[in-house]
Amino acid sequence: MSGADVAPGAGAGPGTPLDDSPVPDYPGLSRLDGRGFVLLGAGNGIGRQTAHALTASGARVVCVDIDKQRAEAVAAETGSLAYAADVTRRDAVRGLFADSVRELGAVHGVVDIVGMARYKALAELDDEEWDWHFDIVLRHARLAIEYGAEAVAASGGGSLAFVASVSGLTAAPLHAAYGAAKAGLVSLVRSAAVEYGARGVRVNAVAPGVVWTPRVAGLLGEDGRARNAANAPLGRVAETSDIAAALLFLASPLSSYVTGQTLVVDGGVGVKFPYPTIGGAK
Repeated sequence: MSGADVAPGAGAGPGTPLDDSPVPDYPGLSRLDGRGFVLLGAGNGIGRQTAHALTASGARVVCVDIDKQRAEAVAAETGSLAYAADVTRRDAVRGLFADSVRELGAVHGVVDIVGMARYKALAELDDEEWDWHFDIVLRHARLAIEYGAEAVAASGGGSLAFVASVSGLTAAPLHAAYGAAKAGLVSLVRSAAVEYGARGVRVNAVAPGVVWTPRVAGLLGEDGRARNAANAPLGRVAETSDIAAALLFLASPLSSYVTGQTLVVDGGVGVKFPYPTIGGAK
């Protein structure tokens, strides 16, 4: 490339000092060797894959699930610690992080997978269902931040990563309560990032679209998988490992200057032109 091909300001002009900044060990920045992580919702799907992602990168992990057998199964697969708790309860979350600090020595990160939807039209939602969504999606996240961010700050800093949803960024039929709770989670992540940043704690989220978890597979079946794959520019639905990989990025030093963000992992569905095509174009 000749000098004429370089846009103004794009390169080192006359008199500009050469860049001699240190070059990091980029592969090393993906490592979590010796760091303690608490993984909420570890017992299945995205949680199980995330347990493998974290431990393969060197982290020591406490696998938390409301189902003790599932927590123990994933912990056995990954050489982690198993912990059973209902993370919508304050006393349970307080005890979880106190026990995790004792077991790990320090907590350097939290990854929170917990969340679920009950599909119902807005006009048909009763108060119990509305409250259930905010407990399972948002209340526990607030508790995870309250106790988890304090534990991470006390360790010298680190990261919290949550699973939000594209339902919290857009709208879908039968997702009113779930979407509202996930939108609240996205906002909570931003607020926590601002409040805890000075203490060295980063807070981010991943917003998946359709992910082929065991529950979604049972709900949609192969016909549903084919329809959603056809709707995605990448031509497939997300595997649980796709979301675990994004969470690993947010948990690792590779994202050391990323905080308050929600990373959409939907195969490009959300950026498509949303209206009927013109002239039969695909």
